Amino acid sequence: MKPGRIYMDWNATAPLRPEAREAMIAAMDVVGNPSSVHAEGRAARGIVERARAQVAAALGAEGAEIVFTSGATEAAALACAGRGLEAGDVEHDAVSAWVDSCLDVDGNGRVYLRDPARSALQLANSETGVIQNMPQGVAVCDMTQGFGKLAFAFNWLGCEIALVSAHKIGGPKGVGALVMKRGLDLEARLRGGGQEMGRRAGTENVVGIAGFGAAAQAAASDLDAENWLKVEQLRNILEKAIEAGANNTIFVGKDERRLPNTSCLVSPGWKGETQVMQMDLAGFAVSAGSACSSGKLRESRVLRAMGFDAEAAASAIRVSIGPGTSEQEVLCFAEAWLAAERKFRARAG
Repeated sequence: MKPGRIYMDWNATAPLRPEAREAMIAAMDVVGNPSSVHAEGRAARGIVERARAQVAAALGAEGAEIVFTSGATEAAALACAGRGLEAGDVEHDAVSAWVDSCLDVDGNGRVYLRDPARSALQLANSETGVIQNMPQGVAVCDMTQGFGKLAFAFNWLGCEIALVSAHKIGGPKGVGALVMKRGLDLEARLRGGGQEMGRRAGTENVVGIAGFGAAAQAAASDLDAENWLKVEQLRNILEKAIEAGANNTIFVGKDERRLPNTSCLVSPGWKGETQVMQMDLAGFAVSAGSACSSGKLRESRVLRAMGFDAEAAASAIRVSIGPGTSEQEVLCFAEAWLAAERKFRARAG
């Protein structure tokens, strides 16, 4: 029996962690502006700086600068605008908007860099889950999807600047961070105040930042407890169940290193948007790719860059699960998806 609605779109946004909720509720009672020097202001500043330390520790970025922003999209603009960077066409739209997407991508989603110091390269792809081989010296790394799911440290990856977002790790929406090696010169995009070490003007979102810090600390604990290894096992159960019932289904990047929670399914000829709607009616939340580009009724730019034809690239869905997902939920989804796939093939056939 299916246990109500089942959420399987963790890459779009993860459910809010109780630790983040509690930290935000407590921060709401702190009245001061973090730029004020009186006791109330110092209390607000303390919340921001505690969260900064929590995010840095979770990222393995001790000694780096953590600049709080409204999200990874703003952080991408701050990191990439006006720098003439190159990238492959598998980057998130927030990065690709500011770079020249001229680098080659192979059929497994790997990007070939010509010059790391002039390149933006994601740690892991939000649609396929494919993890990139990260050379030393990359100018900008979008760590949004890898943060909290993969064991890594900013300090040993060797990139200059990284982007992260709170709501991908169970924090609140509308807050993120730019992480950069100390001493780098980066022009502020928002001016008008000296907040965030002069990198980003505007009063800090104390409540959101408090939730971000608490979520980052909890996400690090999940990794230490190897909770994502259990998620990977569930992802594999899901794929085996679907593979057993629909042998024409393609699992993108199946033989590559992927995020432990992500399955990108291609069922040629069956529109991804149609699959998403049918699964929604059946009680499952999945997506047809990045949440920022869904609803645009076009094929996946990421899959096209990997060499898939237009039909296949328009026939993909992303299923992304998390530590709160159960084996029963995974098997219920596989059963519902296979039933819908059989009906589609019967009508088409």
